[in-house]
Amino acid sequence: QVQLVESGGGLVQAGGSLRLSCAASERTLSTYGMGWFRQAPGKEREFVAAISWSGAGTYYADSVKGRFTISRDNAKITVYLQMNSLKPEDTAVYRCAAATSTIAIKEAGRIDFWGQGTQVTVSS
Repeated sequence: QVQLVESGGGLVQAGGSLRLSCAASERTLSTYGMGWFRQAPGKEREFVAAISWSGAGTYYADSVKGRFTISRDNAKITVYLQMNSLKPEDTAVYRCAAATSTIAIKEAGRIDFWGQGTQVTVSS
């Protein structure tokens, strides 16, 4: 059974940085698009970033563009989300996602696999 395991969340002050990691359990996911979503309490889940299987294509939500960077290491079957200049409004549970289509992730469409999530809390 495919598993996506996130790590790297935590508590940080506004303006600080965190790096999230998402490790996949099966090598076949190195051929999948990968991405991140987040959900804050009382709010709907929102797309954050996505990356194509090769890493050549990246997509970001307007709210994080210029502050967050998504990358991947297919040898480690891991995707990363570097988050800089964090704001209190970035506070949420961040979940990793995988899909055969990167566009499906970007458009919050059909996701094949989800991680359990990691909490990110940004204090003001």
